[in-house]
Amino acid sequence: MNSLELKYGCNPDQKPSRIYMADGSDLPVTVLNGRPGYINFLDALNAWQLVSELKAAVGLPAAASFKHVSPAGAAVGIPLNEALRKACFVDDITGLDDSPLACAYARARGADRMSSFGDFIALSDVCDETTARLISREVSDGVIAPGYDAAALEILMKKKKGAYPILQMDEAYVPDPVERRQVFGITFEQGRHEAPVTRDRLSNIVTEKKDLPDEAVRDMLIALITLKYTQSNSVCFAVDGQSIGVGAGQQSRIHCTRLAASKADLWWLRQSDKVLSLDFADGVKRPDKNNAIDMYLGEDADDLLADGVWQQYFRTRPEPFTAEEKKAYLACHAHGVTLASDAFFPFSDNTERGARSGAAYVVQPGGSIRDDAVIDSCNRHGMVMCFTGLRLFHH
Repeated sequence: MNSLELKYGCNPDQKPSRIYMADGSDLPVTVLNGRPGYINFLDALNAWQLVSELKAAVGLPAAASFKHVSPAGAAVGIPLNEALRKACFVDDITGLDDSPLACAYARARGADRMSSFGDFIALSDVCDETTARLISREVSDGVIAPGYDAAALEILMKKKKGAYPILQMDEAYVPDPVERRQVFGITFEQGRHEAPVTRDRLSNIVTEKKDLPDEAVRDMLIALITLKYTQSNSVCFAVDGQSIGVGAGQQSRIHCTRLAASKADLWWLRQSDKVLSLDFADGVKRPDKNNAIDMYLGEDADDLLADGVWQQYFRTRPEPFTAEEKKAYLACHAHGVTLASDAFFPFSDNTERGARSGAAYVVQPGGSIRDDAVIDSCNRHGMVMCFTGLRLFHH
């Protein structure tokens, strides 16, 4: 099939809408179920590129959770410890250790559960039953994968009362090396951004500290590939085989860093005993638990703990998690994090903020007139920083 009519474009008044192959060839993506829309396909095709490149770079199954053409989370298939299983709401999923793909999606979804609400999922490998069971109970707008086990497909086709969009991507598809788009009736043309993100990019270490362990290399590759498919400006924090905070589409790089760092801090704090021991009331749904945890850890904590408000979520009134306690928890637990940027850091305020969220490794293109100030900042904090020479803007 060469063309697929869509319900509408980005908004209901944008009609007609379709996807098609301009060269007359068949579409490389097949709709197995549901009726995906314009934004669904934008998310799906960007997310598919991310997980495909991530698997090729790291050698493990990969998953991504996409929202509005940027990843809320991306990860590879590394087992989760007990605290992370609870924080990601997957501690009751049987067979998780036997499915690296399910581990990858549990991590990708758990990176930023608030942003992943209603995500589009991308899987690098054939979707298995365990991964499908995990997806089946999350609020999601669709999934793309190279294939589906029979049991997995049966589970997913029941989602959304049978209307859940399920896409199958042709792994052999290679797009034209020149890409085009129209803006205001004017056609733009450029070569596809096919420069590989590989370990070779990490050889230019510019800080006094040079030690770059394999785990940090892996996390740098994950962070950089995540940024390659994130709306610019963008900054990513990564650790333990996954992104833990993505700051996307900000006009100022420090605002990207602050946004990504705040999400990374929440990822750590959600694994604390205070959060894991929250006593939720019967019948509180998973999205509401996410909202309650976010309020409990954020600026809305006082409102949540006010008389009558907490009772919507909890059986017993939670003990406050003070700013001093959160700071102490992060100082104890947030270590070994990678901080990555899609373009150079123009000021050292980015690395200073990153240090507060456990950044030990920094990777960026370099090339700013203030590179020396950024290097000095990294040296003060004992960070290892690589200059890749590769900008990763995505628009």
